[in-house]
Amino acid sequence: MTRLSVNINKVATLRNARGGNNPNLVRVALDCERFGAQGITVHPRPDERHIRYQDVLDLREVVTTEFNIEGNPDERFIELVKRVKPDQVTLVPDAPDAITSNAGWDTIRHADHLRQLVDTFKADGIRVSIFVDADERMVEGAKAVGTDRIELYTEPYAAQFFDNQEAAVAPFVRAAQKASELGLGLNAGHDLSLDNLRFFNEQVSGLQEVSIGHALICDALYFGLENTIQMYLRELM
Repeated sequence: MTRLSVNINKVATLRNARGGNNPNLVRVALDCERFGAQGITVHPRPDERHIRYQDVLDLREVVTTEFNIEGNPDERFIELVKRVKPDQVTLVPDAPDAITSNAGWDTIRHADHLRQLVDTFKADGIRVSIFVDADERMVEGAKAVGTDRIELYTEPYAAQFFDNQEAAVAPFVRAAQKASELGLGLNAGHDLSLDNLRFFNEQVSGLQEVSIGHALICDALYFGLENTIQMYLRELM
């Protein structure tokens, strides 16, 4: 079964809109675990507009499932990850002012930089995943820099899903096959939802983990958090 890691950034966004500590991010993370999530993902950004750096430290003290920190590896991010030592760090090339992640790494152009980062984090016993587009060349580049896993950027799949499911998933099937050939672990995330998750999971072989935040938190407004997590888990069976 593919594992579900719940990205709780949107919960932090709601909290920050009014100040204070409601909703309580730590409590939500613990509840996600209690309701069946197999991991917690956070994506701190330099302006701390949702996840704050202190949140990451607080969560490290209580999260008992897989803790995944994703983000653009600037100096502050690197220091945070090395201090926290999460189970997994996911390297994402998003600009500081990006609303959300919108592309994967060019693992060929940035090979030297990525190799240094991978070596740095693996020296601390942290599993490394690199966020990439569904491009076999980028998968090969990720393997060359020594990463443990890749995370496929799935927004293009979600955008095309209702027009042509087979065409939408085809590049991801090929990228997953290449990852398997190279011995890379495989994650996926971005715009996966109750509408498109089951088909993706059925078609993309070797998928180990999905990270889902925005759609899951939106669904929880209607279905409740516990029920929503169970619904997503059923899509991954």
